[in-house]
Amino acid sequence: MRFTPIVLANLEGSFHHLKKPLIDAPAAQRDPAVIETVSGMLLDIERRGLDAVRDYASRLDNWTKPEFELSTATIASSGDRLAPDLRSAIELGSERTKTFASAQRNHLKDFEMEILPGLVAGSRYIPISRVGAYLPAGRFPLTASAFMTVGVAKVAGVETVIACTPPQPDGGANDAVVYAAYLSGADRVFTLGGVQALAAMAFGLLDELPVDMLVGAGNAFVAEAKRQLFGTVAIDLLAGPSEVAAIADETADPEIIAADLLGQAEHGPNSPAALVTTSEEFGRAVIEAVDRQLLTLATAEIAGAAWRDYGSVTVANNRETAVILMDDLAPEHLEIQTADDEYFHRTLKNYGSIFIGPWSTVAYSDKGMAGTNHVLPTAGGAKHSAGLSVARFLKPLTYQKVTQAATPELADAVRVISDSEGMAAHSATATMRLDIFSPGN
Repeated sequence: MRFTPIVLANLEGSFHHLKKPLIDAPAAQRDPAVIETVSGMLLDIERRGLDAVRDYASRLDNWTKPEFELSTATIASSGDRLAPDLRSAIELGSERTKTFASAQRNHLKDFEMEILPGLVAGSRYIPISRVGAYLPAGRFPLTASAFMTVGVAKVAGVETVIACTPPQPDGGANDAVVYAAYLSGADRVFTLGGVQALAAMAFGLLDELPVDMLVGAGNAFVAEAKRQLFGTVAIDLLAGPSEVAAIADETADPEIIAADLLGQAEHGPNSPAALVTTSEEFGRAVIEAVDRQLLTLATAEIAGAAWRDYGSVTVANNRETAVILMDDLAPEHLEIQTADDEYFHRTLKNYGSIFIGPWSTVAYSDKGMAGTNHVLPTAGGAKHSAGLSVARFLKPLTYQKVTQAATPELADAVRVISDSEGMAAHSATATMRLDIFSPGN
């Protein structure tokens, strides 16, 4: 997430930076070493199958058990091993995410229309058949990830959803992640991590047919595996590292903005956080608040590095410039805290998800409490793509029905175009129908 030089050049004189990223490179820059490693692993797994998966699981995750799959009883009882308040919170997040996804699904309607007498065309939403979900559980287990991937897929009507999550240091799966998957409706859960998990799901190595789509966040190796497997299977999107940006003015609380910026910087040392403001005084107050909060933040080692290397504060001369700058950043998460939030909500168009007003924070969506999906485009992807939703698991399939009466008008036009292109077979499919099905025959 960074500004495009040509956009900054066109805005010269209408903004200035209070803080620029220390590292002038995309946070999601592809590492050649990662690409090479993932390529080798995928080729090996495709060639040797489950034996290779077991080798990587043993070497990378110390997994030595004969089976990867969690039993139905282990999955169902995972909530019993959680603190009551954590269990309740997971149940709440699962339900809210399903509620929002169900509302989205209900607004996606099959339709049919008669374009002209005798020509009927329509569209039906058909769910993808098989989905593989990767559920991260590394340094920070993303408990809510199952809500957004498994749960939303099930709401869309996906028949089979399998999930993989990496083993913990004690050798088992993370119970909170497994319970979230259970509530979300996962059909099977496997304790398998990294590239080997995605490859096993894509190549059909887990006593299952190959999945049609892979979804879910992960580290650089997981993201690269998804990129290389795209085409073999569909993917949700290439996401990461996590990003946050805010548009705020002097009416906002600098302590709240600082906390929200650090809340996403905490995801990793290369997670960008950006503020665009129309008040230089406010911008400086946020920088001071960030520095102050880092002194006592338990994850300061991570969030502080991200803020130092990828954090930015930019002062725009007016709100119109602020919109141009933010649309150029196209952040994954965007918070708006200004005297006129509605103007920015109405005007901005490039973001993964937007959080409006001082009572909204990205963490509400991250943990599943807002109902919206947190699998969102990063690295400028919001300029052309939306985040994961129930629609991503549905194929809008079209159909046509033509009557004999409508044939002459359609066929003659197709003949003319096909003959002009030199496509004789196309022309014949139309002219034969004119000859065979003409009213006189």
